[in-house]
Amino acid sequence: MKFKYQPLFIALACAMLVLLGGGVAVGLATFGLSTAQADTLQQDLANPRTITVVGEGTVSSTPTLATINIGVQVNDPEVKAATDQADQIMADLIAALKAEGVVDKDMETAYYNLYIDRPFSPDGQPGSATYQLSNSLQITVRDLDNLTNILSTAIEAGANNINSVSFSIEDPSDFQAEARQKAVEQAQAKAAELADLNGVAVGEVVRISEVVDQGVFFASERAMGGGGGGITPGDVDINVQLQITYAILQ
Repeated sequence: MKFKYQPLFIALACAMLVLLGGGVAVGLATFGLSTAQADTLQQDLANPRTITVVGEGTVSSTPTLATINIGVQVNDPEVKAATDQADQIMADLIAALKAEGVVDKDMETAYYNLYIDRPFSPDGQPGSATYQLSNSLQITVRDLDNLTNILSTAIEAGANNINSVSFSIEDPSDFQAEARQKAVEQAQAKAAELADLNGVAVGEVVRISEVVDQGVFFASERAMGGGGGGITPGDVDINVQLQITYAILQ
């Protein structure tokens, strides 16, 4: 008779667990379940069976902006002479950039450093100090057709450091939306494959979150020199990753 009514006892135990919440393992045991079985049942109800996957979507597009880091480096045994030279070259550089159509809001100081280089002789005696001053600008170029002209003009104005050129999209929101759609589709396909391999079915979405810091991927930075030629922007990849949890259906 005990075996005959055990399903009823289990059903009653489940109902009590739902109504009463935690701390009912001992009570469930009195209805025909062992303490271990009651603990397992409680964990299953508190932690529903799920599948969690990460979907990734990528959309490529032609860049609309270029960001360049350009500046000047001066070495002089006199600190004032070093700063005066750097300041004059930077003033000339900014004036030349404005003549090429770069506005104030698209120029900002990216790096400023004054370094004292004091070499030592083979016998350990300090030599004469040399002051090295580096000053660089981060410049946003909105007319990519004029990029090589801007770089050449900067070099002619006295810039002797062109550290990097990177490319991006000014407003990537539409491309990000398309990438999210692709990420969802990939996540659904992954979840369906995992469910099929394990003999279950995919249920509704339980949780979804976007992986941070996966927005616009700039084109590879390219060190520039020799007059600023040979620039190839290529495409910009907009990448989105979504972590999605689905319920498992029997």
